[in-house]
Amino acid sequence: MLLDNEQVLQLVKLAQSGDQDAKEKLIKENSPLIKSVIKRFKDKGLEYDDLYQIGCIGFLKAIKNFNPEYNVKFSTYVVPLVIGEVKRFMRDDGAIKVSRALKTLNLQINKYIEIFYEEEQRKPSIEELAKHFKVEEQDIIMAMDSAKMPLSIYAPIEDDEDSACMIDRIEQQEDYNNKLVDNIALKEVVKQLEPRERKIILLRYYYDKTQSEIAKTLNISQVQVSRLENKILNNLKNKLTS
Repeated sequence: MLLDNEQVLQLVKLAQSGDQDAKEKLIKENSPLIKSVIKRFKDKGLEYDDLYQIGCIGFLKAIKNFNPEYNVKFSTYVVPLVIGEVKRFMRDDGAIKVSRALKTLNLQINKYIEIFYEEEQRKPSIEELAKHFKVEEQDIIMAMDSAKMPLSIYAPIEDDEDSACMIDRIEQQEDYNNKLVDNIALKEVVKQLEPRERKIILLRYYYDKTQSEIAKTLNISQVQVSRLENKILNNLKNKLTS
C-alpha cells in the first residue's frame, strides 16, 4: 500500500529524529523511485548495485535536509539529490568508463549524420536520430557525449596561468551546484509547462540550442524567445520556492 503525503512527512520527521525503522521504511517505499532515477546512468560503467547504493546515499541526504516549508512533495525533492549524489561520485571517482554498445552507437550516429547532411544539407536533430535508431533521445545524447575524451579532475588547465587543476574550478562552483541540486526537481516541474514552454526549455537546456536557433524552429524572433525564456524560468523559480 502506497503511503500518502501525510504518512511520508511523518516518517521523514521520525527519521530526522533518528528513528532507524522510519528510514528503512522510507527507503523501501521509495526504492522504485530511486531505481527509476539511476537508470539514466546504467551505461556509465558503474555496476547496478553500486549505483543503487549511491542513490540510497542521496536519498538519505534528502531525508536529512528536507523541510516541509519547501512546499514540494518529498518525492520531488528526492530526485535531484539522488542525481547529484551519483554525478558527484562519478566526478570524484575519476574517469567514467564507456560501454562498447555506447561506443558502437556513437560510430553509427556519426556515419548517419554524414549521410543525412549530404541529403538534407543540415544535421539531424536529436529527435530524428532517436527515431532513426529506435532508441531514447537520452541514449543518443549519451552516445554522442561518449566520444569526448575524459579528463582527470587533477589535470592542469592549459589556459590557466597559475596551472590550476580542473578540480579547483569544480570546487569553486560546489556551493552553487549543491543548492541547485537540493532545490530543483527540474524533471517534475518541466512536465507542468505548456507544450511550447516545455519545448523552449528542452531545446535551450537539454539540446544546448541558442536563442536564435530556437527562434528559427518556432518561427518567432530571438527577442521573443529571450522574453519567453525569462518568463518561464521565473515561473519555475516561483513554483519551486513558493
